[in-house]
Amino acid sequence: MSRLFVLFVCGLVLGAGPVHAQLALPGAAPAAPEGAAATSKPKKSAGMGSKGGGAAAKPGKLASSAAPGVAGLAGQPLLLNGGAGLLQISGDDEAVQIDRLKLAGEGVSDPSQRCVVDIVGEKPIRATSVGRPDGLERFQADVPACPFAFDVLSGSALVPPQISACVFKAADCQTNPSGLWGSDGASLEKNAGDIAKERAQAEKAMGKLVRAIQDRAENNPDAENLLRDQSAFAGQRDDACRDYVKESVHGFCAARMTEARTALLQSRLEALGPQTAGKPEKKKKKSKEAAKAE
Repeated sequence: MSRLFVLFVCGLVLGAGPVHAQLALPGAAPAAPEGAAATSKPKKSAGMGSKGGGAAAKPGKLASSAAPGVAGLAGQPLLLNGGAGLLQISGDDEAVQIDRLKLAGEGVSDPSQRCVVDIVGEKPIRATSVGRPDGLERFQADVPACPFAFDVLSGSALVPPQISACVFKAADCQTNPSGLWGSDGASLEKNAGDIAKERAQAEKAMGKLVRAIQDRAENNPDAENLLRDQSAFAGQRDDACRDYVKESVHGFCAARMTEARTALLQSRLEALGPQTAGKPEKKKKKSKEAAKAE
């Protein structure tokens, strides 16, 4: 991406308010004046579905499909933990692009310094499908200095944990895009009731999958390992959602993390294969012995 440039905007919090500094790399176009209106408008959502058809899912609303589509996110401003940075994508499940990307972070030399890296290019950043390694459609974005992947959820995108932080040396800024990118946390308060129902549905589906995995756990190390990992999920979900804006009010992050976990369990259950015949036969034998005893 030789024509892609990066505009760094770093703010140092001082007293009454932040002081902003701008740094453009060689060849970069000048930044628009602060407060100037944007010249481009975000594209409207094309809707949900495998080909982009159907109605788009509203923020905080699970889609009817078990496998959310990219089209449902098109044009939506997604914020990390509902309050930081900006991720805006467009396209469908066959061709995806990142139209806007801002990564919030902290100074490398001084962690108390807050900074924002605004990735700007002449063309949108292409995101390539890498399949469904954890049950959800995943896309890889080759962002300069900060390549990352994201899974598509209902009204949100989940970036798996990064091995290391993204460092932008010219701006003395390091960022980490890992976490849930969703709607502004403050805007989700009105949807708290619906989100609670969605989480309950996801919890119910997850419970059924766990029981199905338990039925395959006998003499199956993969199933046993999966169940041990599942026992730690609740704590992991709490850790992942602790910083989501107003999470204690609406529970959006917890609902989406449960949705993601359900998709992962479904994928792993399918990989385990069909349940062996040994266990049902054992139950049948016990029932005959019980009948004989009577």
